[in-house]
Amino acid sequence: MTKHIGILTAGGDSPGLNAAIRGVGRSAQDHYNMQVIGFLDGFRGLVDNRSIRLEGGMLAGILTRGGTILGTGRDKPHRMMFGGKKQDMTDVIVENYNNHHLDALVCIGGGGTQKNALLLMEKGINVITLPKTIDNDVGMTDTTFGFDTALGIATEAIDRLHSTAHSHHRIIVVEIMGHRAGWLALGSGIAGGADVILLPEIPYDLDAVALAIRDRVRSGKKFSIVAVAEGALPEDRAVRVKAAEEARDKAKDDKARKKAKNELIRLQAEHINHTSTLSRQLEELTGLESRVTILGYLQRGGTPSAADRLLATRLGTACTDLIAQEHYGVMVAARGENAEPVPLIKVAGNKKLVPPDHSWVISARNVGTSFGD
Repeated sequence: MTKHIGILTAGGDSPGLNAAIRGVGRSAQDHYNMQVIGFLDGFRGLVDNRSIRLEGGMLAGILTRGGTILGTGRDKPHRMMFGGKKQDMTDVIVENYNNHHLDALVCIGGGGTQKNALLLMEKGINVITLPKTIDNDVGMTDTTFGFDTALGIATEAIDRLHSTAHSHHRIIVVEIMGHRAGWLALGSGIAGGADVILLPEIPYDLDAVALAIRDRVRSGKKFSIVAVAEGALPEDRAVRVKAAEEARDKAKDDKARKKAKNELIRLQAEHINHTSTLSRQLEELTGLESRVTILGYLQRGGTPSAADRLLATRLGTACTDLIAQEHYGVMVAARGENAEPVPLIKVAGNKKLVPPDHSWVISARNVGTSFGD
């Protein structure tokens, strides 16, 4: 019998989403004669029953396009805003899944999507996920599509900033996306020749950063590039954040949990404009002019790289192979040149952070890059 599959994209947009949709849709229809339905704007589209049939010319010409033709959203099925309050809509999702006579639901997204997909799996839905995020922080996969494109964009930005930093004898502080994981700042910092790289995983000492810049000045280099992940923290604040997170995780009642969460919110509020503050502090400590460049959403947009198109297509076609085999409840992970199914239970909540002894970190240190520690 013909299989019917649904597909949605959730979380932040990312280069390669359309390539993944095309990979799933084309292989499902052309190779397996499956019917494919796309749900609009993430999990909310599945709740609202807003869908389109991905057939005919719908998949034509989307391989090179950024964003997602299905739209996306950050809604959580079990905590979705309706009528001014958060409600558990998982039963509605199950009902709509059954009404469409779906055999499987493909969820494309990052860490949050993996958790949401696991919840739906536990409700009886046949789920398969694909790992997407520019942060490259989804566990149990070598890499995620979107990362390579964002890495190239951030590297090119650093390349371009070198000339103005050199010409004006300035410090240029470049803020790169990455709240919890520093892969993007690390990779682009190395590829772009940044002199200082600050990561969420390696708390920094402001004086150590300033010393590294002053040492460059003494050696005749009158400019510096500082690549900083948006989630990078100075040592004192990192200690407080860790303590608040531990208190939240160990809380035995709602009152203690709420207190810890409020402390985390307060610390996050302190972190607003962190990059601008860092720039001003470095200017005061080094005597050099300092300027800030925040790349922001530029890193998410544009045409996906060849590597991301290839990866998304590879994982998308492997996904339909698994559906044909009725192998559900897994994420399709990249393993070398292969694609392997990994149980969602092992993926959900498993965030891949930069190990302090990772080979990229060691290589950066060996060429004289400072991490401010």
